[in-house]
Amino acid sequence: MKVKIEIIEGIEEDEVVIRCGKLNDSVVSLQNYLSKQNDGRRCLALSDGETDFFISMGDICFFETQGREIRAHTADRIFACDYKLYELEELLPGYFMRVSKSTIVNLDRVYSVTRNLTASSMVEFTGSRKQAFVSRAYYKAMTERLRTRRLGL
Repeated sequence: MKVKIEIIEGIEEDEVVIRCGKLNDSVVSLQNYLSKQNDGRRCLALSDGETDFFISMGDICFFETQGREIRAHTADRIFACDYKLYELEELLPGYFMRVSKSTIVNLDRVYSVTRNLTASSMVEFTGSRKQAFVSRAYYKAMTERLRTRRLGL
């Protein structure tokens, strides 16, 4: 593995780009390690009515579209989010993953996955009764990422 560091003066936030020929265990491990480095301080501004909340990314179970709005779900609340799903994909740490056209889940909060061969599978979250659906197109990639994360690879 080749490591290269570029120093660019004036950038607002450090950025790490991983280029690889294929996604393997060592690349996923590196991504997971790097993603966790700033998690204690990373919050997302979300709203509920007229009140803005600054929620730790680790507390968010999933994001979903509801009509034209994006909703962020924690274990016990739902917040409005000003970002689009494609913006969240770029912004969120590596333990978040898109699992359908309308949903991004926090893989670290996934408690169970109920597979359905003919339709969307269902994901349940630790410490919550909330559920999200995984489309068939994303199911295999999601379960592979969950296995590598759980094994600590």
